[in-house]
Formats: sequence, structure tokens, C-alpha cells
Amino acid sequence: MGLHPLEFSECYLDSPGFRDKIKAHEAELDKTSRFIKELYKDGKNLINATKQLSLAQKKFAQCLGEFKFEYIGDAKTDDEKCIDESLQEFSSFLRNLEDQRELMMRNITETLMKPLEKFRKEQLGAAKAERKRYEKETEKYYSSLEKLLNMSAKKKEPQLQEADVSVDVMRQHFQESSLEYVCKLQEIQERKKFECVEPMLAFFQTVFTFYHGGYELAIDFDHYKKALQINIQNTRNRFEGTRSEVNELLKRIKESPLEYRQTSPISSEGYLYIQEKRPPPFGSSWVKRYCTFVKEQKILHMITFDQRSGGKQGETDSVTLKSCIRKTTDTLDRRFCLDIEITDRSGMALTVQALSEDDYRFWIRAMGGKEPMQDLNLTHSRERGIDAQLDDMGISFVKNAINAIEARGINDQGLYRVGGVSSKVQKLLSLMIDEKSCDIDLAASEDWDVKTITSALKLYLRSLPEPLMTYELYKEFIVPAKSGSPESRVQAIQCLVHKLPENNRLVLSLVTKHLANVAANSKQNLMTVANLGVVFGPTLMRPQEETVAAIMDLKFQNIVVEILIEQHNKTFGDAPSISATLATTPLSAPTRQSKKLIRQSRPLAVYNPQVLDIQTAVSPSESPVMVNDDTSAGSNESVSSQSSNASGTPPEKFKNSHSSVTMCLPESTGLCSATASWMNSDSPTTLMLMNLESGGTETSKPAESVTFMKAKAVYPCEAEHDSELSFQVGAIFHDVTLSREPGWLEGVLEGKRGLIPENYVEIV
Repeated sequence: MGLHPLEFSECYLDSPGFRDKIKAHEAELDKTSRFIKELYKDGKNLINATKQLSLAQKKFAQCLGEFKFEYIGDAKTDDEKCIDESLQEFSSFLRNLEDQRELMMRNITETLMKPLEKFRKEQLGAAKAERKRYEKETEKYYSSLEKLLNMSAKKKEPQLQEADVSVDVMRQHFQESSLEYVCKLQEIQERKKFECVEPMLAFFQTVFTFYHGGYELAIDFDHYKKALQINIQNTRNRFEGTRSEVNELLKRIKESPLEYRQTSPISSEGYLYIQEKRPPPFGSSWVKRYCTFVKEQKILHMITFDQRSGGKQGETDSVTLKSCIRKTTDTLDRRFCLDIEITDRSGMALTVQALSEDDYRFWIRAMGGKEPMQDLNLTHSRERGIDAQLDDMGISFVKNAINAIEARGINDQGLYRVGGVSSKVQKLLSLMIDEKSCDIDLAASEDWDVKTITSALKLYLRSLPEPLMTYELYKEFIVPAKSGSPESRVQAIQCLVHKLPENNRLVLSLVTKHLANVAANSKQNLMTVANLGVVFGPTLMRPQEETVAAIMDLKFQNIVVEILIEQHNKTFGDAPSISATLATTPLSAPTRQSKKLIRQSRPLAVYNPQVLDIQTAVSPSESPVMVNDDTSAGSNESVSSQSSNASGTPPEKFKNSHSSVTMCLPESTGLCSATASWMNSDSPTTLMLMNLESGGTETSKPAESVTFMKAKAVYPCEAEHDSELSFQVGAIFHDVTLSREPGWLEGVLEGKRGLIPENYVEIV
């Protein structure tokens, strides 16, 4: 059973049972006071621990934001740029989360800690004060009562009357104090039920709001996460392709190191020991120097350098060579030596020592005018013993192989990734480029499986004396892949394609059109455009000089091949006009906005009982409506863009660079809240969605009231993905709405609905 109620009438009787009831109430209040003290202490510890967690997370976020990846080469791919920016994105996400956590801590202090402490001090403190007063009045009354009862009856009547009056006053004060104390005890017992629990409700409301904010941040982050996963996968695929090429080069260099030593056609470099003669009796000393011999000027640059001294660079000297001859061991007891005659020091010879016999031959050929080194460009055809040529027979084989692959295995998983048996592949290719056996119909023949045919086609393309896209144009093809807008890249590559020899362009067109068909079936064969770019990048184009630096450009080769596949119809269509060819840059269109989301800090809700009065004033028919943002599903093929509404249905709620959950009250209440609306009011398209109420107040309208718009293109745009629209200047878009993807609109052009870059159009 709970506490007994304290009757006011019992204050006059002041029975032992009544006193027991009061003690029970006092014990309960003491327990409540101890509970609040302990809860306050634990709450302080929780806040301090959370602050420490927040500080640690912010430090972690700062560490993420300050680090930057360095890259090899002179440019980065679009995927690498996104990966480079990812740490800053992660840092921003964590900082945003911790800002909300900090706000939550402040709200917990205001909504939980202070109200509990206030109740303990004001209410329980007041009860303690009343208790002391009650006990004091009790002591005074019963002391005066005993004094009265102990008075002698023989006292004079005035004295007795005075004593009676005094006791009556004491009794009256005691009874009033008892009544007030009883009232206070029962009031606090009832008050604690809501004044202790309501702050707890506010605490949990604040915590839930924080976690809900984190959930919404995760929704905002989801699109970026999916795009980044594609960037990472593409980069990993390119890395695997690059690594295999580097390993092949490493293997060849290990087998024939001297053949790959010459890294420049105009100079020779390496270490030589230079004899420095000193006056007697000191003799001479040998100093190691790094030497660079410039062939055309016949100048030898020498830098003193010793790795054992910590790599400290010494003095630099240069001499002009007239001739060089071998230094025999008869005149000098050292091997691998040369005497170099210097033109600017008449009659003086410089004696140098090479590191080995092979090194000696290298230098004697470089400086002595001997037969130059053979061409180090070892073609794949000689390595494999395949004599492939870009002639009618070769073109016929390409067509035959493509027909067979598209007829028999276009949907095979891992097409072009899964290789055939090497001996079978070489046998098939040898048959197909032999006049006596080249009439095999691969589409009808069951003797050769699809993976053998795909491998033979790749081997043929790799075995050509020169890649399809030629050594001469290699660097020109790489340049647009490293810079420029997507539109300018396509235009530049289109111009370069039409510079290729006729047979090269024909075969390249056949192959890339076929690869476009393969990519169109990527749901079955899993070979997306990006995957095909990795496979065919080094096959269709490669540099004449095999170096690690050249292999680092492999990722840009992949991008060029991706463009050839995706834009096949345009790049291999009609030759570009002279004006387009001469134009150095396309129409100055703005750069497309980054796909990364600008995640805004959301206000953290604080529980406020007074707000309930406003909500209860709204009739049931005008209850608040929650408008939710659904997360758009990202394509696993797109790096640059993803459609948030593939069905063409207008989204439930429009947004720009944010995702939100908005609470909208009906217009009749006048409370259509912008509490959770973070639209960018600077955007002209956003302004179309704003309603100017009376008095100039700008208020968000419910999503249902927004009408579709029309827009006009002010810049040309080439789609980078199926979900985007391609258009020229002046194109008119209908049913235009804000997309859930930040920085993009959705509209209809020529019956097709898709994404439109917001900064490429104007609203009409």
C-alpha cells in the first residue's frame, strides 16, 4: 500500500498514528531528494563524458580534414578527385554530427538538469523549512503545555488566566503550522509526479531528436556514399590494370636491365667515378659523381653525390667532350676506365671509371659515337611471336570475332575479363590471320568457346605493330582526359578520331560499337563501361616508350576508351567542321555542380510543454502533416550523376542541396512552418517555390501547392549518364521541378524525362 493521506482533522488530534504517517511522508521526500542528487551527479558525469567524446570526434574529424592525398603524375581522374575530397566530406559529416551533439548537451542541461535541481532546491527545500518550523512549534507548544499543567492551583487567578491564554496562542500556532506542513507534504508528493518526470521526457525527446538528426544526416550522406563507392571501385579497377602493366614492365626490366636503362633519346645518365689528380706526394683520388651526357652538345654534367652521406648534393661541374677512348690496364691498374679528351682544356684528359663492363659499353657507345642502341620499344607481337597486321585479313577477323561474340556470348558474365587458355588463343589467332584457314565462321563453329574468341581479339589488337590509336596521337588523346568539361572532352576526342588512318578508324569504330553493345547488356554480363575501359584502355592505346610514368597514365587511357564507347555515334559520325576543329574551347558553360551534398545542421528540438497548447488549438482535421523525403537509389554504373526519380513522377517534396523532414501545418492555421526547411533562397528556381504572404513574409508552401515550371537552356550540355538529358542552347523543358539530387532539376525534353544541371538553364 502507498502512503496514507494526511487528514487536516488529524492535525488537531496529533495522534501517534498521525505522526507515523508524517514520518512516512518525510522518508519518501528524503528518498526523492537523494534520488535527484544522485541523478544530477550522474547527469553531470554523462554530460562530461559526452563532451569528451565530442572533443575526441572533433579532433578525429580535424585530422581527417587536414590530410590530403598526393597523386602520381600531372593530373587526376574525376574518380580520384572525388576520392581526394572524401576525407573532407567525412570530416564535415562528423563535425556536423558533433555540432548537433553539442546542441543536445546544452538542451539536456536546460531541460533536465536545471529543472530537477530547481525542484530539489525550491520544493524539497521548502518542505524541509516547513518541517523545521513544524518541529519548532511542536516543541514550543508541548513545553508550554507541560509548564501550564505543572502550575499550582493555588496561583492567583490572573496568573492562571495569563498562562491559559499563552498556551492557547501556542496551540493555535502549532495547529496552523501542522496544517500548513501537512498541506505542503501532500502538495509535494503530488507535484513530484510531473515535475520530476516532465524533465525526463524532455531529455528523451532531445536524445531522440539527436538520433533522428543523425538518421537524416545518414540519408543525406547516402547519395554521396553510393557515388563514392563507384569512384572507389573504378579507381580499384584501374589500379589492378595499372599494376599488371607495371609488373609486366618490371619483369622485362629484370630480364634485360640494360635494354631499359636509356630513359631519354637526347641524354645518357648514370654514376661514374672521376679521377681527381693531386700534386705529389698525395697522388690521386676517385670521387663518385652522377653524370648526364647531352649527346647533341657533347656536354657532360657531373654532380658530386654520395648516398652514404645522407644524400647530400655537392658541387656541379660541366665539360665539353672532344673524344673518348678506353683506358687500358697497362697504364692504369683499374678496370672499366675511359680517357675523355676535353675541348675547353687543351691537352687535358679526364679519366672516369664505369661501374661494370656492361656499364662501360653503355658509356663508350653514348660518348664515343659508336652504333646507337637499338630501339627499346619491344612490341607485344615479337614477344608473342604473332605477326598481326591491320590489313583486310585482320579487319575480317575483327568483324568475324565480333559477330560470334554478339551472337553466342553477349550475356556471358565477365565477358573480356575471363581469359581463354593461352595456347588455344594463339592457335585461333594464327589460324584467323592465315590466308589458308581464315574462312572459319566463328559464329557457327562450336570448336571455339566465347572466352577464347574474346582473348584472341584482344591479342590481335595488342599484337599490332602500332596500337589502333597510334603512337603519334597518344599524347593528344590523353590531354582532354586530364582536363576540360565533359562536352569539350568529347569534341576533342571526336577531332582526334578523324585524324586516325582510315583502317585504324574503321577497326576502332567496329570495336567500340561492339563494346557499347556489351555495356548495354551489363546487367547480365556485369561488364559496365568503366570495366570495359579498364580492359581495353591499354589494348587500344599505349605509349611508345614503356616507363612507369607512362603506365601511370593508364587511368586516362581508360577514360578515353570510356568516352569512345559511350559517345560512339558522335565521335565516329560526321567529321567535325573546321570551326569546331579550330576552336580551342567550347562555349563557356559553367562547371557542373559537384554531386556531393551540402549537409546543413538541423535545429535540435527542445521539449516545451507550452507548445502543446498551440497544437491542441488546431482541430483534428487540421493536424500537422509530415512530409518525408525518400532517398533516391543510385545507379551502380554512374560516377557523375544519378537519377532520383526514374519513373518520371514528380517528387513529393522539392529540395536544393539538402534533405529534410518538414512539418507543415495547414494554411488555415497560419503556421505553415519553415522550421525544417533549408532551401537555398538564392536559387532562382527555389524562389519560384516561395509564397510571399501578406506583410512581405516569405513562407514555404506545402509541396502539393507547387506547380510545374518551364525552363530554357542557356548553355549546351552533353549527358554523362542515361538519367541525364542532352540539349543545345535554346531547348525548352516542360514540367520542370527541383530534383532530390542537389544542384539538379528534373524536366521533360522531346518526350523524355531526365536530370538537368540547374546552372545550365533559366526559368521562363
